[in-house]
Amino acid sequence: MASNNYSLIIASLIPILMTSFVSASNNFYQDFDLTWGEGRSKILNNGDSLTLSLDKASGSGFQSKNQYLFAKIDMQIKLVPGNSAGTVTAYYLSSQGVTHDEIDFEFLGNLSGDPYIVHTNVFSQGKGNREQQFYLWFDPTADFHTYSILWNPHRIIFSVDGTPIREFKNAESVGVPFPKSQPMRIYSSLWNADDWATRGGLIKTDWAQAPFTASYRNFEAVACVWSPFDGFSTCNTKSSPNSVDAWLNEELDSTNQERLKWVQHHYMIYNYCTDAKRFPLGFPPECAVNTT
Repeated sequence: MASNNYSLIIASLIPILMTSFVSASNNFYQDFDLTWGEGRSKILNNGDSLTLSLDKASGSGFQSKNQYLFAKIDMQIKLVPGNSAGTVTAYYLSSQGVTHDEIDFEFLGNLSGDPYIVHTNVFSQGKGNREQQFYLWFDPTADFHTYSILWNPHRIIFSVDGTPIREFKNAESVGVPFPKSQPMRIYSSLWNADDWATRGGLIKTDWAQAPFTASYRNFEAVACVWSPFDGFSTCNTKSSPNSVDAWLNEELDSTNQERLKWVQHHYMIYNYCTDAKRFPLGFPPECAVNTT
């Protein structure tokens, strides 16, 4: 987005943004609601950790109490170990409705010894189909790793342990809507998707391995929290009020641009912007803006 457009957005927000020194509480009881799964989702250790489980009867999920309009969020996740084929652990931001916005991490389960696939997608005004997929360069089931989403008026950046793996830039200049007006909650779920998740659905879920469990800890958010009562947002920061503008204007520096290129060169396995068979009449217009 051009800098003058960004300035207009911030100028329009400032009258209704009351900057405060509030940081994420890092307590799952305070930050999230367990939404489905009939006891398969659990908050543990006085709110310091959370687990989701999946068995043949049901998966499970949770959502944030707050809605956000722009955010920088981190979550440490330890994915389902062993033979997790057919399962999907989803971690994403989403608004509601037919024309919803959404920013997705989905972790596609695997046969033991095979790498997990990280599936990413961005929806704006109800339109998605912007998939990029990656292998990870470590075993995501052996320990916790940090999965981050930066969402500001300029761009969306997906990162793993601080390393950017995908950047989706604002492409309104070429007529592509960008998520910037619909507040979104954080959601996560663990569910069975063996009709497509592993090798296109060829490998089915082995229910003898159930229950499948994913673990969460150390949630952090620097964000503009939306009030459903008055339609206003309050931006919070962990350092000073002036740093609110910093993350709302954050972009990749030269070092992180090189790290992004490294990940995409070595670990990207699918990019919709290079799938000529899928788009024989030409790639979507945002692809020209989002070339690395």
